[in-house]
Amino acid sequence: VQFVESGGGLVQPGGSRRLSCTVSGLLFRINDMGWYRQAPGKQRDWVATITDSGLTEYAHFVRGRFTISRDDDVNTVHLQMDSLDFGDTAVYFCNRVEPLPGWGQGTQVTVSS
Repeated sequence: VQFVESGGGLVQPGGSRRLSCTVSGLLFRINDMGWYRQAPGKQRDWVATITDSGLTEYAHFVRGRFTISRDDDVNTVHLQMDSLDFGDTAVYFCNRVEPLPGWGQGTQVTVSS
């Protein structure tokens, strides 16, 4: 299984960013997918989940600001991030809700003025 994250970059506080993760080697459409993030010196935290039927759930620190979505036709899960603040600076990863080994490289999001 391969996870390829993209869309990160430098963004100012209050700005937005849309991340994408394309998955291969997995029957994507039947899997619940998640986004995770890891800030420097900290453990990897769960951010959001989308089930195979499209139900969503968010960590309290992103609820109301981030939106997870999926496109099963192209095996991709997205994370729309709005109202970004300094605490959102991290490397963002996608994986199943029950994570598989072999995480992708992630995509760096840096919130800075």
